Amino acid sequence: MELSIRDAKARFAEAATAAARGERVVVTKHGRPFIELVPAQRTAGMDFNKAAIVRRDLGLDGLAVTLPPDFDNPAFSRQVLGLSD
Repeated sequence: MELSIRDAKARFAEAATAAARGERVVVTKHGRPFIELVPAQRTAGMDFNKAAIVRRDLGLDGLAVTLPPDFDNPAFSRQVLGLSD
């Protein structure tokens, strides 16, 4: 989709929806490309749905992780790392 600045202002919601769908939206100024609208990218956070799909694909769905009772104890960490007391 290519729009002039004036059209982009008048049809912003339509242009934003098209960009969010992945369509290329170029706003022109005096007939030349000026800016391009693109969907925002997630910058941080865990995509739990994607992680669930990967776990399922790798066959890790039923895998249970058990931690020793003293896992949170700093002395346990030092022991695991082989550090002297």
